[in-house]
Parts: sequence; structure tokens; C-alpha cells
Amino acid sequence: MSEFSLRFIFRGFFSLVPFPACKDLVATARDRKLNTFVQISVVHPAQQTLTRYSSTEIVEGTRDPLFLTGVTFPPEYPIYEETKIKLTVYDLLFFDKGLLKNKLLILLIFGFRTSDGGKTVGTIDVSFVKMGEIEEGEVDHITTDVQGQKCALVCECTAPEGISGKDSLPLLNAVLKNPICKLYRFPTSDNKWLHIREQMSESTLSFHVPKELINLHIKEDMRRNQDLKELGELAPHWDNMRKNVVAHCEQMLNMYQDTLADLGKHTGSSFKSSCSKGEKTLEFVPINLHLQRMHVHSPRLKDALYDVITVGAPAAHYQGFKNGGLRKLLNKFEAERRNTGYQCIYYSPENTAKAKEVLSNINHLQPLISSHADQLLNSASQHSPDSLKNSLKMLSEKTELFVHAFKDQLVRSALLALYTARPGCVLKKPAVPRNSVEGSGDPQGQDHPSQIKRQNSIPHHSEYDEEEWDRVWTNVGKSLNCIIAMVDRLLEKDNSSNGIKESENDPSSADHVVSHTSGDWYEQLYPLIITLKDCMGEVVTRAKQSMTFVLLQELACGLPQHLMLTLRRDIVFSQALAGLVCGFIIKLHTSLHDQGFLQQLHTVGLIVQYEGLLSTYSEEIGMLEDMAVGISDLQKVTFKIIEAKSNDFLPVITGRREHYVIEVKLPAKMFELLPQEIKEGKQLHVYPVLFNVGINEQQTLAERFGDTTLQESVNQENFEFLKEYYKLFTEKMPPDCLPHFQEQNDLKRLLENLHQNIQAKKRKNVEIMWVAATICRKLNGIRFTCCKSAKDRTSMSVTLEQCSILRDEHQLHKDFFIRALDCMRREGCRIENVLKNIKCRKYAFNMIQLMAFPKYYRPPEGTYGKADT
Repeated sequence: MSEFSLRFIFRGFFSLVPFPACKDLVATARDRKLNTFVQISVVHPAQQTLTRYSSTEIVEGTRDPLFLTGVTFPPEYPIYEETKIKLTVYDLLFFDKGLLKNKLLILLIFGFRTSDGGKTVGTIDVSFVKMGEIEEGEVDHITTDVQGQKCALVCECTAPEGISGKDSLPLLNAVLKNPICKLYRFPTSDNKWLHIREQMSESTLSFHVPKELINLHIKEDMRRNQDLKELGELAPHWDNMRKNVVAHCEQMLNMYQDTLADLGKHTGSSFKSSCSKGEKTLEFVPINLHLQRMHVHSPRLKDALYDVITVGAPAAHYQGFKNGGLRKLLNKFEAERRNTGYQCIYYSPENTAKAKEVLSNINHLQPLISSHADQLLNSASQHSPDSLKNSLKMLSEKTELFVHAFKDQLVRSALLALYTARPGCVLKKPAVPRNSVEGSGDPQGQDHPSQIKRQNSIPHHSEYDEEEWDRVWTNVGKSLNCIIAMVDRLLEKDNSSNGIKESENDPSSADHVVSHTSGDWYEQLYPLIITLKDCMGEVVTRAKQSMTFVLLQELACGLPQHLMLTLRRDIVFSQALAGLVCGFIIKLHTSLHDQGFLQQLHTVGLIVQYEGLLSTYSEEIGMLEDMAVGISDLQKVTFKIIEAKSNDFLPVITGRREHYVIEVKLPAKMFELLPQEIKEGKQLHVYPVLFNVGINEQQTLAERFGDTTLQESVNQENFEFLKEYYKLFTEKMPPDCLPHFQEQNDLKRLLENLHQNIQAKKRKNVEIMWVAATICRKLNGIRFTCCKSAKDRTSMSVTLEQCSILRDEHQLHKDFFIRALDCMRREGCRIENVLKNIKCRKYAFNMIQLMAFPKYYRPPEGTYGKADT
């Protein structure tokens, strides 16, 4: 028995990685085929005990197995010069009923004989691959003599251009943690070696994004509740309605505050396991969110990265699916709200969204305008013409936006509705604001509260004048025009005074002119600024109250269902957004040196493609309905990239439910690589699309006895949206913006293929998934794969995609496709994901279930069985 002590050299993320192979193995029985794998154990020098560390995949039916799975030793693993690595080769005995037991075939410690010193039964070769960065002075090849046998460093995998370096590490470390890595080597069709590093990382954004969002919800709801309380005096009916709404809103607000407090107490893992998907305190957190990355080192092509974000389908599991998901619930609620005789005024969803937009503009623009007005006065007091011009420009821009925000029939009609809701009105006839409000009659035939007769004792106005609102908000524009005219006159006088001063060349006279003019500037502008602020204040008071009245109707028309639907939508959106922000940051990081991508990012926006594997049967119908709405709601999100001013690289979220801005922070050196438009703060849009194909046994039931129209509708709707993005892309981007092998004609054919497959209504047509994923990659998009928990079906899909890419883009030998697939599923990152979630290395399938799965979505023998999901 011979021993070998291996010295490990650490550089970058990985240490040396052994890839074993055996030759001339001897079977224990004549004519029996060998089914072998190698187990790697470590003998620690201090303890002199044997610790099982890892193993290769199983190779069946050969005396000369070549193992494709490497064994990684990360830098933090305690290995020293005295550490010994033990390789044990096992032969597995398979029977009709499966794997009965494993039997030790030979025991080798980098040697040639059995452990008891008996006859030679075979040899084992070990090759080493070093993955990571090479430091200066380091040799390209390392050889170690093992009893006269050379073990060569067969490959150096370095990161693709633009994705490595110390400058980018703080950003990645801020959003990714706890990586798990696996390595493989697969033969190509021309007898070369592909070296693949598979990596799976958690994201800190799983908890960071929900906490940011809930914080915003709390602030938004507190402001709304305060606006409701400050709505002014209302007639008894409307006042009782307000009190009821405020009471319900306060309860919901307390619940959000409790949830935020619970998330703040969370410690430990940065991902939510599939077993926790029904926990109330974690319902805003995405399920099992990970970055799945494949790094390919090819002998002929540049190193390549392929990323997929894997996450459980965004859905409100704690809320349940007894009555369906968001898509069904929202449609049902809106129909009931429109058709039922509620004691309130019906406003359409578009109008309530407009009311929220107006309120948001008020809250944003009013302080800005006041600030710019004060700056204008400050410039006047300093007698600074350039500063005066700049301040006026900023004031004009913001004031014009402010005035434009109120050019809407909704504001005028809501003012009338609010007027009729004030005390002193008698119900007689419906007061229906023009083009905006639809009154709902009382089914009992009683007078409706919106049927109003004006009395003389109106506290605000003896008569309501609809044109008065026009005069009020146009006064803001007129006030601004007066300021502009005054500044023009002041600057004109200043130029004239300077001309006189220069011609007379009299210093004492010049001092007098400057002093006198400076005083005039401030004194002449001050009353105009006060008038502008007064006019703006009157507009704000009226508009704020009228829009708050609209929101009161929205809330009152469906308590408590409306608030519960808002909660459900917030939960689903939070899960979806956490994954999106993670995907965006990773995509930005890997593409900073791709000028075509950066141009596409600010010119067109970014396609984000979600692959759903949910069935349209039982509870998963509700999950798909939740997911469809949550992903569609991501259209409300824009990204803004800013330069980081500290070591905090976590993104910041601002905005409200109708529009969120995600500020992504980049280190200074990375920020400098961006186009000027992005550096100046241009908001970057995303275009989320969802394609779903159920693949399990429940989908079989849905296709034969149930209903698949939800899946068909989702796929068709999102195909139209994808077509719109492609049209926009071709109109705004130059033809050479994509890599040379991704031609426009290729994309056109793929889109036609996708459309044909969606129209075909073929059962379990997984080609929809494959084509949509290919289109996404060719359009520089972000890929997501989702099932109920992102654990089992997702693992089958991700590994299939990785092997398909190796075959189609990197010439993986066709005879090794299935073997590579089994390797990744048996020994790769995805089985580690299963272990992280349920503490068991078994995909949660049984044989009967797998019979219903498409062929390439079935895991290898021995990797599945009964397990909790």
C-alpha cells in the first residue's frame, strides 16, 4: 500500500481539483460488468482520522472508467502539506428492484494495489485542474510524481473579460453569499476537453428587498391615512365611510409594521427554504432564490458564462389558493365592484391609478418648486446673473410639470364629487362628474348617497363653479410667467448698467449701481415668489383633497377585500422584485465591457424571461395566477445606476406601489465604464415576460380532464409582449449590436417557431421553454426558471439547459449528452440545493410521477424518492 501527500496551492476561488480515472479494473465475478465510482476522503494530520469528503458520478459497464465529475476543495477548507487524500473505488450492484447495496471493489491511496497488499487489480490516474486567477510568477502547469506517474494541471480557467478583478468584488459580495461549486470535464466532438465550473449562490437580496419594500408601503400607507383624516368636514354618510376605511387601514398598517419587525429579527441563512413557504413572517421573502451559473472553458472559444436565476414561483402561499390566485381574484373583485350597489362612487382602476399619480406628483414636486424658488431669491440677493438664469430654468421646468399634472378631467370631476359630499347637502339627484364617475343604484330602490341637492348653507362656496378650478391651477402658470418676465427685465437692466459703467469708467458710480440693482432684484422678485407659492398651495390643497376622496371611494367599495388583495399583491410583487434586482445586478456586472449591451440597456431596456413549470391543476393554478400578476407588475419598475459613495453596495428602492425606482450602486471604477446617458441618471426599463409549461403528472390530469386555458392565455399574451420588445429593439438598435452569430434573421425564425409552438396546443410542449430561453439569451436578457419551490422540476430544467448549451454552443460530444446530464443531476449544485432545502439528497419524485414527465426531465436512478417539499 502506497500513500501520497499532496500539497495544495490556493489561488482565487478554488484549490486544485482532482479528476480521477481507473484502468484495468478487475470484477469480483466473471462476466459481470462494473459500475464504479470513486469516493474521496481526507486524512487530517492532527487527528489522523479519515473523513469522507466527496465522490464522483457512477460510471456503468466498463473496466476503464473515466470520471467526469471533479472534486473541489475551496480555499477555506483546512488542507496542509501533511494532509493525505484517499481515493476509494466502489462497485455498485444493481438488481431489478434497484440498488441493493454497494460493495467495496478496491481501495487505493494513489497506488496500484489493494489495501491489504494483495494482487494488482487496476490503476488510478488523477489529473488536476486549477480554477481561478493566476498570480504573477505562478507556473502554468504543475506536475506531481505519484510513484513515477505524472499528474498534470490540464487546464487554467480564467474569468471572461470584464467580470473579474478586485474592483467588482465588493458589489458581488454584497449581493451573493454561500457559494457551492462543482467542476466537470466533458469531451467535445473533436476529442478535446470542455472544463465546466458550476456554481450556485444565495442572494442577500432575498431579505433586503422585502424589507425595503415594506418600509415604503408603511410610509405610503401612513401618508394616505393622514390624507384621509385631513380630507376636511364631510356629511355623516361619507364621514362614517372614512372612519371605517381608516380603521381597516390602521389594522393593515400594524400588520406591515409587525412583518417588518419580524424580518429585522431574522438571522442565519439568506435564503428561504421550500419548507418555509407557508410561514407568515416570511411571506414577502422569495422561496429558494439562487444564482445558478455555468462557466465554460472551451479549447476553441472564449470562456463563457451562462446565468439563470432560480426561485420559487412568486405566490402568496400563506394566504392560500382556495379561491384562486391574483389574476382570478382581481378580475372577480373589479366586476363585483362595478356591478354591485355599493354605497360609494365607482372609479375605474385607471382613474384610481391616476389619482395616486397626481398625489405622488404633488408630494414630489411641491417641495422641489419651493426649493428652486428659494434658490432663485438667493441668486437675486447675490446679484449673480448666471446663477439666476440656472435657478429660473430649474424652477420653470418643475413648475411646468406641476401644472401639467392637473390637466386632467379626473381632478375637476373629483372636486365636484367632494363638494357634494360636504355637510349641508340634501340627496335629490345624482351629481355625476363628467366622463369619470359612474354612480351605482341601490338595489332596494332607496336614494343613493351620491344623489345631492345643493343648499344655500354650503360652508365653502354658495355655488360650485367648475371653471374656478381651471383658474386656480392656471394661476400657477401665470405666476411663473410673471417671474420669468421680471428676471428678463432685471437681466436686461443689468446689461445696460454694465454698459454705462464701462463707458463712464467711474468706480464710485459702478459701486452705487451694483448695490442699488442688487437690492432691486430681491425686492422685485420676492412678492412674485410669494404669489407663486400661494397659488401652488391653493392648488395642492384642492387637488390633494379631491384625489384623496377618489382613493376613499376605491377603499370603501370593497372593504376588507380590497386591502387583502393589496396585501396579496404586495407579497407576490416583493418575491418577484427580489429575484429581478438580483438578476439585474448580476447581468450588469457580467456585461460592463459589452458596449452593445450597455447601449441596449439605456436605449431599449432589458428583456427578462421567466420560465414557469407550474401545472394548471389544483393549487398550482392559483400559484400561476399569482405569478402572472407579480411578473406583469414588474413593468412598474425602473433601474437607475449611481456611483457608490461608501462601502454599502446594497440597492436602494424608492417610489410607491404604481412606480418603483431601484438605485443600483457601482464602485467608482465600474461606474466610469457606463455610457454618459446612464451616468446622468437615465431610468432603465425592464420588459418581463412569462412562458409556462406544466410538466408533471398533475399537468397530465389538467390536459385530459381539466382546463389549460390559463396557460394558453398567459403564453399568448406574453408572446405578444415579447414581439413588441423585439420590434422596439430592431427599430432602435443597430444591426451589429448583437454578437456576430446572433443574427437578426435567426431571431425572426426563433420568434416564428415560438409562435407556432404556442399555437399548436401540444401537450407538455417543452419546446416553448427551450425556444423562449434561446431568444432571451440572444437578446442579452435575464433568465429565470421557476416551479413551486425551485427545487425539483427547476433542477431538471436548469441542468437540461446547461447541457443543451454545451451541446449547441460548445460542441459537447453527442454520446456524452445524457451522461453529462446525469452527472450534473447526481453530483452537481442542484442536488446540493435539494439538501439545503429539505436536508435530504433526493429529488421529490416517485417512479409513477416520473412516467408522466417529458423524457429529458427525469433524474437518474438513485437520486429521487419520497421527500418533503
